[in-house]
Amino acid sequence: MVKKETIRGRVVSNRMDKTVVVAVETVSRHPLYEKAIRRVQKYMAHDEANVCQIGDTVEIIETRPLSRHKRWCVVNRLEGHGKESGALLDEGGEQ
Repeated sequence: MVKKETIRGRVVSNRMDKTVVVAVETVSRHPLYEKAIRRVQKYMAHDEANVCQIGDTVEIIETRPLSRHKRWCVVNRLEGHGKESGALLDEGGEQ
């Protein structure tokens, strides 16, 4: 069985039904000038319960393609403003 990648990011949009946009920020150094370069990659992730709010820190996992752009699924809500927090999916990552 292939181990699926898990990454953490911040929810930047939740306007779609059962979908959130998660921004993952990576910081690396320029090879010559040593300046810190900050890059932001956005992922569309499936949120079955619609509990994620803008600003929440979430953990997402790779999954099968769910739509044209969705290939990630929200696993945990690590920090948030809502009442529910914790595991959102079972260990398999799929419904």
